[in-house]
Amino acid sequence: MAESPGEPAMSRKRAALAVLPFLLIGLTGLVFVLRSGLDLLWGLAILPPILFTCVLAWIAFRSGFADR
Repeated sequence: MAESPGEPAMSRKRAALAVLPFLLIGLTGLVFVLRSGLDLLWGLAILPPILFTCVLAWIAFRSGFADR
């Protein structure tokens, strides 16, 4: 999909770099939860919301919605 010259949309790489800190914080929290002795099932329950939120943030940055 080509971007029009007047749109302030980010490239895929820049959007991924903007979302990367949030993903790392979420995965670090997940590791701490699992290392504290909770069951692996809790890790599987926590992982989808982390990934879903990061995908939504990536879409927002990529489309330029976050810049408006």
